[in-house]
Amino acid sequence: MAHIHLGEGSFPLWALVLWTTLGVALIGAVVYRIRREEIKSHHIALAGIGAAASFAIFQLNIPVWGGIHMNLTGLVGILAGPLLGTLIALVVNIFSAALGHGAVGLLGANTLVNASEAVVAYYVFRTLLRLDWDPLPASTGAATLGLSAGAVLMGAIIVVSGVNGSALPRGDLTIAVAGLVGLNLGVAVVEGILTGFVVQFLVSVRPDLLGVVDGDTQEGATEVAV
Repeated sequence: MAHIHLGEGSFPLWALVLWTTLGVALIGAVVYRIRREEIKSHHIALAGIGAAASFAIFQLNIPVWGGIHMNLTGLVGILAGPLLGTLIALVVNIFSAALGHGAVGLLGANTLVNASEAVVAYYVFRTLLRLDWDPLPASTGAATLGLSAGAVLMGAIIVVSGVNGSALPRGDLTIAVAGLVGLNLGVAVVEGILTGFVVQFLVSVRPDLLGVVDGDTQEGATEVAV
């Protein structure tokens, strides 16, 4: 949902190096953990399905205030977990950039943004289940919070980096970005509700996929935590 739609050369070089370095470090840590831990085959299958669905809906862009859209990263995080969810964020951003949806140079920044959505959604969902929340409100709230975190991080990255060629002072840029973040927060609520209904359906037909059996939470059933 949150995504930096700026073109190549929009960020200064130091910002590109910073966000790319952080993105590479995150992916490196995730790959290291995945190589150490056993990932079950059905989780990999879920990750593949989630990546395809996320990429498909990611391309449906509404040209409002630089572009808004859904990307299902909250749902991906809940289903695939924080590790695979982070890799899915990277893959979706790579293919999207190849189609001209976001700059290649911003892969690091956008991966950080979308990975944060999946990670936050996963941990909030598991926490709410442990607090005896029903899957529908738990997944709705988790996805909304995850996507909101991504929107705020997106705005922070733009403000911290600045935009090359922009005549706006940093204060005016912050106000403009705040408006974009607010718009994305509204979309987060819509996507959160959609995610809630999808998760509720999955729980009703295959509760084992989410580690929910007879209303109880099976720790680690979805994926080993980061």
